[in-house]
Amino acid sequence: MTKEEAKKRIDELRKQTAYHAKKYYDDDSPEISDFEYDMLMNELKNLEAKYPEYIDKESLTQKVGGTVKEGFNKYTHEIPLLSLQDIFNFEELYAFDKRVKKVADDEEKELKYVVETKIDGLSVALEYEKGVFVRGATRGNGQVGEDITENLKTIKNIPKRLKEDITITVRGEVFIGKKDFEELNEQRELEEETLFANARNAAAGSLRQLDSTVTAKRPLDIYIFNVQKCQDITFNSHYESLLYLEKIGFNVNPVKILCNNVEDAIKAINKIGNEREDLTFGIDGAVVKVDDISLREVLGNTFKTPKWAIAYKYPPEKKQTILKNIICQVGRTGAITPMAILEPVIVAGSKISKTTLHNEDFIKEKDLKIGDTVVIQKAGDVIPEVVEVIKKKRTGNEIEFKMPDKCPVCGGPAIREEGEAVTRCIGIECPARNLRNIIHFASKEAMNIDGLGDAIVEQLLDKGLINNIADIYYLKLDDIKSLKKNGTKFAQNLLDAINTSKNNDLDRLICALGIKNIGIKSARILAKEFKSMDALKKASVIRLSEIGEIGLITANSIHEFFEQEQTNDLLNKLKKAGVNMKLHQKKNTDERFKGITFVLTGSLENYTRDEASKIIEEYGGKTGSSVSKKTDYVLAGEDAGSKLTKAESLGVKIIDEKEFEDMIK
Repeated sequence: MTKEEAKKRIDELRKQTAYHAKKYYDDDSPEISDFEYDMLMNELKNLEAKYPEYIDKESLTQKVGGTVKEGFNKYTHEIPLLSLQDIFNFEELYAFDKRVKKVADDEEKELKYVVETKIDGLSVALEYEKGVFVRGATRGNGQVGEDITENLKTIKNIPKRLKEDITITVRGEVFIGKKDFEELNEQRELEEETLFANARNAAAGSLRQLDSTVTAKRPLDIYIFNVQKCQDITFNSHYESLLYLEKIGFNVNPVKILCNNVEDAIKAINKIGNEREDLTFGIDGAVVKVDDISLREVLGNTFKTPKWAIAYKYPPEKKQTILKNIICQVGRTGAITPMAILEPVIVAGSKISKTTLHNEDFIKEKDLKIGDTVVIQKAGDVIPEVVEVIKKKRTGNEIEFKMPDKCPVCGGPAIREEGEAVTRCIGIECPARNLRNIIHFASKEAMNIDGLGDAIVEQLLDKGLINNIADIYYLKLDDIKSLKKNGTKFAQNLLDAINTSKNNDLDRLICALGIKNIGIKSARILAKEFKSMDALKKASVIRLSEIGEIGLITANSIHEFFEQEQTNDLLNKLKKAGVNMKLHQKKNTDERFKGITFVLTGSLENYTRDEASKIIEEYGGKTGSSVSKKTDYVLAGEDAGSKLTKAESLGVKIIDEKEFEDMIK
């Protein structure tokens, strides 16, 4: 490689690593695996070492990658939160040991190390004064992070008060455990939210929410792994400091192995590697730290990394196997996902016999065919994935895969909307979608059937007491009583709530049907425009698209929904059960809010957001989802979030619940 070629490659690598670091640290949505990123960084480090004249202080080899997210206050770390130098083989670990011994001025002496798991999460600093938690922040760029104290207070394993009145700053890693991550994604699928790619993204995204009530709902955990600063105690050994942290109430990294020399450290790394599948949390390597605190102080740091610690990265294990078949599974949201059925193979300690192929585009991009020999690896050491096809092993008998145009479960239409990667079943009575459909139907913003929560719906389905939405209205007292011991009162209350919901206005029923792109706001517009379900059913795509705020894509969704035989069967059952299908005609000539836009934020005492929005709209006003210069009022309740801050910065009028009630009296 010539000097010119080296400079060109260095520039390319800097752009690539900067882009991927932003996706990882700031956006919490990486596009490549940790291993691929590590390889880019390693190549850049090696080239910069070979051509030091091209080193730039803005290169990510010279600094930590994160920045402060807009909306958080900056927090300057008194002791920087540095990143770690990565190594990928034991020769590099021996070289590290040699460098440390040279500084210790005794190259024959065996040094103690502590080997710990490198937890795959988000690094934070926690500050305590006289035993009380006072502040916490993200790592950021190592020097300046984000003050996320309120979010950290929602994590149950962060003690609010220690067992000793000590002034101390510690460093830890916030993460989401493997089982909790699976359950979180299952719940998000149920609620039709985008799934998290991995546990690290989920943890980082949850911790960096501007609204701490969102953070509180996520299953975040933390392990502490270092004393940054301690006012009252001097430690001689890192291992002893970890034991002390456990004693005073911290949740310390459970995998910490004290090693007498570098050979023991290698054994510890191999032990962690062999047992990582059994860990309840994800890791992306093992960390080797000098145990002697005084030696650590002598070794010091570079601007980016400590010289007394190093991170060993495990290479992803890859295996070849046969793609025996591709089947399609239907999720609770109706998403049809192709699934690879594989010749069973052991990868990273687990038997892999199937894995998701995500969507049609993924299959085309990889050029996958049934019968192919494929390479499998574990992404992030957790999720199995197909990496590539070994095309030279093709025999000519391989079979092309085509996404179905009908749902494999109910036979309803399988639609892929323009601009989307996912194919979905839109059948409202599809058994695969039943749980999600019924939960949505009964939810507060839809039919608002109090008592018909997730767990009750699951029991009703499991016992065969209901098979679709309409069956709710044919339930008997004895059916519901069977769900709970001494359940007569509960059953009667639920039946009363079901019967009450029959009289809901048309907009709630339209929203409850779960038509794609139709929420409560659009449902109100449709109810006001058509005034009956029959009229809405008969509306053409052109007629629907002419309505303000509907548009052609949504118009097509509505038309496709009502064209299905399943939909008409369901509506007939609902009508027969006595569910209202018409708009309640209200003579309201008071349009005091005409031309006025409100934005709601926080929790109101006497109204749900939906109820407050409905009042505003009944008086001719509009509700917006975000604050802008065109917003007239921000109605702020308890725990108001970033919308309140935005309103203050734009000078938008902010009102509380009492002022709102004065306006509607």
